[in-house]
Amino acid sequence: MSAASCARSQISAAPPDGRRLGLSLLVIATAQLMLVLDDSIANIALPSIQADLDVSAADLPWVINAYVLVFGALLLFGGRVGDLFGRRRVLRIGLVVFVAASLLGGLAPNTGLLIAARALQGLGAALAAPNALALIATTFPTGKPRNSAMAVYGAMSAVGIVAGVLLGGALTGLLDWRWVFFINVPIGLAVLAGTGALAEGGRGRGRLDTPGALTGTGAMVALVYGITRAGEHGWTDALTLAAFAVAAVLLAVFLVLQSRADLPLLPLGLFADRNRAGSYATILFIGAGLMGSFYLLALFLQQVLQFGALKTGLALLPFAVGIILASGISSTLVARLAPRVVAAPGLVLAAGGMFWLSTLTVDSSYAWHVVPALFFTSFGLGLAFVPLTLTAVHRVAEDRAGVASALVNMAQQIGAALGLAVFTTVSTAAAAERLPDAAQVLQEGVAGADTGAVARASEALAQGYTSGFLTGAGLLLTAAGLVAVTVTTRGTQRAADTRQGPGRGGGSGQ
Repeated sequence: MSAASCARSQISAAPPDGRRLGLSLLVIATAQLMLVLDDSIANIALPSIQADLDVSAADLPWVINAYVLVFGALLLFGGRVGDLFGRRRVLRIGLVVFVAASLLGGLAPNTGLLIAARALQGLGAALAAPNALALIATTFPTGKPRNSAMAVYGAMSAVGIVAGVLLGGALTGLLDWRWVFFINVPIGLAVLAGTGALAEGGRGRGRLDTPGALTGTGAMVALVYGITRAGEHGWTDALTLAAFAVAAVLLAVFLVLQSRADLPLLPLGLFADRNRAGSYATILFIGAGLMGSFYLLALFLQQVLQFGALKTGLALLPFAVGIILASGISSTLVARLAPRVVAAPGLVLAAGGMFWLSTLTVDSSYAWHVVPALFFTSFGLGLAFVPLTLTAVHRVAEDRAGVASALVNMAQQIGAALGLAVFTTVSTAAAAERLPDAAQVLQEGVAGADTGAVARASEALAQGYTSGFLTGAGLLLTAAGLVAVTVTTRGTQRAADTRQGPGRGGGSGQ
């Protein structure tokens, strides 16, 4: 959660009064909460969106992925823009973009416009998130005021997971799925109005690495599109192969640009340390497990067990509880134990929970089957996140601490996008083997009260989702092995820097 460039910012000579600090904290915390909410709030609405807009099974994950992918890929870029042009100014621009995109998403008449709006939301979030965090350093005096503000900021990530689940279920069930986007408009406008209480801070020198941002983002989008398309059209499909080729070329260009730039978005030297590189790679897996399991289970509960949107939101609370509890426990354990001693068992536990989810059937009990498996999965992921985050910023030079912290969030976001693509590709293909267009058959069966069609579609979808969970279990076991081999350090930096747990955040882009 640290940002090196924030530390270099000049604090106003006249300390702000308590009232202004309180308003500033409210503005920053609310902005963070809003951005976190948009990750989980839309998951609950997916079946309603699919039915209303006739979204295909292959396109449905892009309602989530468009936001997650653009947000993650542009985090470093958003921080760098704030460094150069003023953090409060860029925060305001990000909020305006986010609010406008939310309104557009709520009004979207078709799938294409909704996905475009979600991508635009991701751009706004990437501009707002790292600069909201950076403004803590320019607004709050060093010591208790700043430490308290950082603690509140970090807590919003955990609160946002719970609130997003509940609010998404309530809005979709009681009003309409479009309100999961409309709700951002009044919140965003209120935050925008409150930004006048924030200090602008100083501006850095240098230039914007626009080519790096474009090639890096393009590579990730092409890779995720290729994986997603492969689930529907096969791995030998011409457009699938073309997407992978474009991703490889853009990634190569991105790495060359970063190696030659004076002020790169991504300093490649950060990956020279094996412990740090292993931590970043493993956080990709954690992001994949978090988003993939949450996404598939939200669909399983609504499409297979026939839970309503509000009931689904309540049913997913053990997921958030597991993450919050584990993050607190691991923060204590990592002060006494080596990081891999905490992280590797956590990943094995998460893999076990995911394997348990892979045994779900249409007749599975929520209380005795779903709840314990869901809790173990999220608890294990939360247990692994803190020690790996601390390892990722361990012994980083002061002038690179901000970008090292931002990379943690970027790795989690990109991992979520890639994991969602892999999980949905596997689940869609497995369901299609048993019943083509199973989701469409289910919708038609429910509308026509055809119990036979509903039963066949539910069984096919259950087979698809459990195949996705089984794939996830394998990925998390691989991650546990990766930690055991690469993360061999016995100490970490101070735990107070990154105790926010899995969720949203950002660091300034150096």
